[in-house]
Amino acid sequence: MKNKITKSGAIKLVILLVAGLLIGVGSEAADTGQVSATVTAQNITVSVTDGSVSYGTLALSGISATTTGAGNVNDSQIATNDGNVAEDFNIKGASTTAWTLAATQGANQYFHKFCNNGTCDVSPTWTALTTNYQTLGTSIASSGTKEFDLQIGVPSSTATFTQQNADVTVQAVAH
Repeated sequence: MKNKITKSGAIKLVILLVAGLLIGVGSEAADTGQVSATVTAQNITVSVTDGSVSYGTLALSGISATTTGAGNVNDSQIATNDGNVAEDFNIKGASTTAWTLAATQGANQYFHKFCNNGTCDVSPTWTALTTNYQTLGTSIASSGTKEFDLQIGVPSSTATFTQQNADVTVQAVAH
């Protein structure tokens, strides 16, 4: 006896074959992709070369600077961006143990100024330092530098004739 496939049996067979294919295709359709991600930590740092100024001994109301010329010490300073992103440099002064940092010289008051216009030896533009940060340079690239000079004026009168530390701080912040 021959097996006959009826019309309804053929339909059932086709449905089973299609269902099997769909189930098989569905289980083989999974795939993956990958994202390669990198990151670098931001490093904000500054150094100052040579980082030390000795103005020597000055008379009362005396003035000296790190620029070239008579009475000056020829010791410009260079701030370097040692970080890995563009930085802005800020600068501030400080009072000493005996003298107050001020805009002008006075009794127990001294001034400390900075010049960063690039022509400080020829035509300096002096800005009085304060105890708050002021802009020294902006958008200094990694490994970039900013040269600057300093000028000091000792008090017009004082009872303190010992060496004073007139410190200057350079700060780096992200640009």
